[in-house]
Amino acid sequence: MNVTEAIIERRSVKAYDSQHRMTDAEINKLLSLAMLSPTAFNIQNWRFVLVTDPELRQQVRAASWDQAQVSDASLLIVLTADLKAWEKQPERYWRNAPQPVQDFLIPMIGNYYRNKEQVQRDEAMRSCGMAAMTLMLAAKEMGYDTCPMDGFDFDAVAKLLNLPADHTPVMFVVVGKALQAAQPRGGQLDFNEVVINNQFE
Repeated sequence: MNVTEAIIERRSVKAYDSQHRMTDAEINKLLSLAMLSPTAFNIQNWRFVLVTDPELRQQVRAASWDQAQVSDASLLIVLTADLKAWEKQPERYWRNAPQPVQDFLIPMIGNYYRNKEQVQRDEAMRSCGMAAMTLMLAAKEMGYDTCPMDGFDFDAVAKLLNLPADHTPVMFVVVGKALQAAQPRGGQLDFNEVVINNQFE
């Protein structure tokens, strides 16, 4: 399957085969591909929480308005972000770059994020959004279906996952084998309503 096919065929599936199990190799491949998603300054601020404990899955489901896909899908990934990744040994993010590149970029990271809480949070949303799309397209290419989710109690899930204070939950992506196809697309906006050339009129 090529990228165009994956984009066209990816749909948000709600009903999953609860008996299907992904192999460790499949999960590792999926997450390794997600880790190639872009982040500003290469700070790699996403953190992928794999919720595999059955009891914890049920608790997360309860905090997600009892949506069945949370527990029935083969894999529940809670995308969270380390809001302070930018200040945690930022030299790690450029360790393979030439020294002049390191000398230029590493100080810029602190200058960009320091004392800018909203910028840190906005960056988290962008980074996890791109990683989620990578997960969903990679899963489709691997023969799996997915559903992105933000329908959950963020504070409750953060508590259930014991998230550090400097992390925030962003969204879920569930992955598995569909029991039934997604509903037909509800309706796409007209191309000319969405695509603006140069400026709004």
